[in-house]
Amino acid sequence: MDEFWVFGYGSLMWNPGFEFLGKTSGRAFGYRRALCIRSFVHRGTPEHPGLVMGLDRGGSCKGMAFQVANHNKDEVVDYLRKRELVTNVYLERYLPVLLADGRQVRALSYVVDCSHQQYAGALDIEDAARIVHSSVGQSGPNDQYVLNTVELLKSMGIRDAWLEGVAQRVDKLKAQAVA
Repeated sequence: MDEFWVFGYGSLMWNPGFEFLGKTSGRAFGYRRALCIRSFVHRGTPEHPGLVMGLDRGGSCKGMAFQVANHNKDEVVDYLRKRELVTNVYLERYLPVLLADGRQVRALSYVVDCSHQQYAGALDIEDAARIVHSSVGQSGPNDQYVLNTVELLKSMGIRDAWLEGVAQRVDKLKAQAVA
């Protein structure tokens, strides 16, 4: 029996938006999670872009693998394309993912197109936090996207010092704005 899997590493982990049979942690190799995409729609606008996650080249990324019923595959792929390919900053790929139980599966995922105008590359914590703190898009405030992702990663036992640094700096900027 063929299995259909989706690998999430950002908001898909805490807000998949599609029906699935089960989920488990998994690791994709050859890519790392990075806050490297200027968001023109979901967490920002073309005039004031936010930042969202992408799978960037190098390393590995622990995230969430979702098993989808074969009869829902087309519906889920259509949904993900509408959600993830709005501005074509992502490339749709099937990646080998090592599941928590030791099995390796091929999972649909979205990697950043480093040649796309929205690719932000490597930013320092301060610059990333300023962008995240002040950006809002169709899916809501950029800071909630980052904070939700960091909290879920921590609950999964995944530590990302750079991303946690961005979240801490965003919290400080929020506190300064209220004061």
